[in-house]
Amino acid sequence: MKFGLAIFPTQDTPPPDELGRLAEQRGFESLWFPEHTHIPASRQTPYPAGGELPPEYSRTYDPFVALTAAAAATERLLVGTGICLVVERDPIVTAKEVASVDVLSGGRFLFGVGGGWNREEMENHGTDPRTRMRLMAERVEAMQAIWSQDEASYSGEFVSFERIWSWPKPAQQPHPPILVGGNGPTVLDRVLRFGDAWMPNVVDDNTLLAQIAELRDRAGRDFPVTLNAAPRRPERLARYAEAGVERAIFYLPQRDRATLEERLDRDVELIAELNGSP
Repeated sequence: MKFGLAIFPTQDTPPPDELGRLAEQRGFESLWFPEHTHIPASRQTPYPAGGELPPEYSRTYDPFVALTAAAAATERLLVGTGICLVVERDPIVTAKEVASVDVLSGGRFLFGVGGGWNREEMENHGTDPRTRMRLMAERVEAMQAIWSQDEASYSGEFVSFERIWSWPKPAQQPHPPILVGGNGPTVLDRVLRFGDAWMPNVVDDNTLLAQIAELRDRAGRDFPVTLNAAPRRPERLARYAEAGVERAIFYLPQRDRATLEERLDRDVELIAELNGSP
C-alpha cells in the first residue's frame, strides 16, 4: 500500500513548497490539497462532519497554484487534488490547469474530482445542486476530450463546444489518473463512467470493503482505490491492505511546522509497524 498526506494549505500552515519537501523527505508517495473557492457566510448547509465548519475551509489556497509550488520543490512526490470541485469550474480552463501542472511536474499530477457538499457555494457558481452529478460527469468527459484530441469537441446537456485547440496536452497519456471522490449511493456509477480510481472517505470499514468488492465485481477487474482521510489504526489499515487498496491518505491538522513534523514522524512509525519493519 502507498501512503500520502492531505492538508488544507493556508497561511496558518507551512507553505506548499515546505509541505512538499516534508512529505518527500519522509518517503510519502503523494501530497493532496482540497478545494473550496469560498465559503458562503450564510452557512445554511451543515458541515458533513458535524459541529462548526473549521476555518481552513474558507482560507485554503487555490489547489493548482499550491500544488505547482509543491511539485517545483520536489523530485519524486506525486501531487493531487483531493478533491477538485469541478462542478464549480469551467472545464476548458480546468483542463488547461491540469495539463499545465502535469507537464511542469514531469507527469506527477493526480486528479481527484468530486461534486461537493456545500449547496450555497456551488449555487454561487451558477450550479444547481440537484443536477451537479450529471454536470460533473460531462465536465470531466469534456476535459478528457480536450486532453486526448488535437481538435476537441464535446456536446452534452450542460457542456458544449466545437473544434477547439488547447495545449499543452498532459505529460501522462491519455491524461492524469482521475480519482472520483464520494461515498453516495450512485458514486460507483460515476467511478465506472469516467474514473480511473475511486477515492472514498473512510467511514465504516465493513461497508466500504463491501463497496470495494462490488466495484471490482462490476468493473470485472482489480479497480484501484485510494482511501481519503484514512484511519491511523494499524489493524484497520491492515484490512484495507489485505483487500488490495492501492493508497491511504492521512489528513494533517492545521499546525505549525514543528507540530506537523512530530505528526509526520509518528505516521512514518505507523507505516513501518504496518509493513512489519523494525
